[in-house]
Amino acid sequence: MAVCGWNEKRGAIMAKAVRLSDIGERLDVSAVTVSKALSGQKGVSEEMRQKIIQVADELGYLKKAKEEDRRRSYNIGVVVAERYLQEGESFYWKLYQELSQRAIARDCLMILEVVNHDAEIRGEFPKILLEKKVDGVIIVGAFKSAYSKLLAENIQIPFLYLDTPGTTDSCDSVVSNNMMGGYRMTNYLFDMGHSKIGFVGTRLATTSIDERFLGYVRSLMEHGMKVREDWIIDDRDREYGRVDIKEKFILPEEMPTAFFCNCDISAYLLVRKLGEAGYKVPSDISVAGFDNYVNRIDSYVLETLEDAGLTTYEINMKEMAKRTIHIMLHKLDNANYTTGMFVLPGRLIERGSVKRKGKGIQFI
Repeated sequence: MAVCGWNEKRGAIMAKAVRLSDIGERLDVSAVTVSKALSGQKGVSEEMRQKIIQVADELGYLKKAKEEDRRRSYNIGVVVAERYLQEGESFYWKLYQELSQRAIARDCLMILEVVNHDAEIRGEFPKILLEKKVDGVIIVGAFKSAYSKLLAENIQIPFLYLDTPGTTDSCDSVVSNNMMGGYRMTNYLFDMGHSKIGFVGTRLATTSIDERFLGYVRSLMEHGMKVREDWIIDDRDREYGRVDIKEKFILPEEMPTAFFCNCDISAYLLVRKLGEAGYKVPSDISVAGFDNYVNRIDSYVLETLEDAGLTTYEINMKEMAKRTIHIMLHKLDNANYTTGMFVLPGRLIERGSVKRKGKGIQFI
């Protein structure tokens, strides 16, 4: 009967979550002692440690802990369009590296699949999803609308969007506040006395460019300025998304005094183009970027920049990656977990590429 009583009581405990105090109760020791024994800390005799381990095993505590550890180790996929990775030091390459570091720190493996232009047009589903190689997937950057719809309607595992909003309001995503960044940067140029401000970025090429452009337009409107089409410079091919200094970056006949560029890569290429046309930055033309991630700059650009750093609007890439992995792991652990859109703020980084032109221009 005694043995039967023990099993009944043990079964009752196993039916609910086993606590450290349940183990301690069996051996008349505290939960702190149990915790020390199971974590290998000092302060517990070897004899008592073995007894605690034995009881923990009998109650199923160790098995449960191992199962939870296994459950938290996942394969996480990342799907991104090839066009975003073409530059040698692209924003998304760096973002992927940050994601990988965060995933590894949480004992997860990250698998990248790059979708080329033809596969996107043909609607080829990512192989890591077809072959079920991942437990969850992060969609980085915007795809063409048909491909975005294909992904949203056919992914059967937890997923979220990064640096692009989802296809519906119910989608989970982590994005930067692009419109506010564009607005704040353009306001800064007005504050520095510039009233003739151009924009560099091909509209309708990416959602990020469009949102930053809308921030630029809002600032112009609030300062009583009209959008001049000749001061809006394309930086990439709309179909393939390739940044192209040879075919794009066509300078207008009448130059503005400042340019707000949709990204740092385009800002540095604009500086190169301005240098080739005989302009110095910021003595002749001021230039501001967006992202704050480019580290390597060639000597010609540095000379044109007059050794000044690039004023830009910083996206906190580390926080973006941290938040993304945090949400993904919660979604993997709980199928009902959802966050909606999480918007990360940015900050203006003032360096030397913008020159004051006089008294700041006021809002109307």
